[in-house]
Amino acid sequence: MKLGVNIDHVATLRQARGTVYPDPLDAAIICARAGAHGITAHLREDRRHIQDDDIYRLKELQPLPLNLEMANVESIVEIALSVKPAEVCIVPEKRQELTTEGGLDVLGHFEALKDTVECLSDAGIEVSMFVDADIETMVACKDLGAPTVELHTGSYCDAEPNERAILLEQLIKTADHAHELGLKVNAGHGINMENLGGILCIPNIDTLNIGHSIICRSVFEGLEGAVAEMLEGMQDYEG
Repeated sequence: MKLGVNIDHVATLRQARGTVYPDPLDAAIICARAGAHGITAHLREDRRHIQDDDIYRLKELQPLPLNLEMANVESIVEIALSVKPAEVCIVPEKRQELTTEGGLDVLGHFEALKDTVECLSDAGIEVSMFVDADIETMVACKDLGAPTVELHTGSYCDAEPNERAILLEQLIKTADHAHELGLKVNAGHGINMENLGGILCIPNIDTLNIGHSIICRSVFEGLEGAVAEMLEGMQDYEG
């Protein structure tokens, strides 16, 4: 299992004061030094944290594969085609939300998504769909031609302990089904050291994309230490 570190909230700190620091690029380089396998950054429509220039610099000036999270919006698709990150993860996005609140409605937006998946794939970019744990959605992702899904783990991670078993079972079943369909399976959202043990029960996971908890932990442990801590916690994964 690989670790992709989302460095959005390094940019959040920078944008809060309108300074040039802390620089997400510096964070990405530290994550690479700590052993992370990839960098994730979400270029939102409102540019609340990551900026266009960050995406270009993260692609060119740090050593790890870049996973660009983005809504299915023409202007940002054009940026993705220009930057050519290793991966694009298409996510739902609402201006008023604090963070991504759920998975993408693939069935409801199938035709628009199909055009975007084809366009990005033709450019040599791996395309992932950020989706809830749902069997029908996995089939739709396969039909789209998207080779990868990222399972939204937020509902499980944010649930009360006595509610997690049912949600974890749904994640397990969905990951199994996606794997049987030939999809690569990633997972992310809300994962921290406290709930990581349950996440490690999900089979066939290629990559965990984790951001907020690592950046928060880095305030106390340093970023390199926080990444190393998460990697150590992931070592028991059996797949």
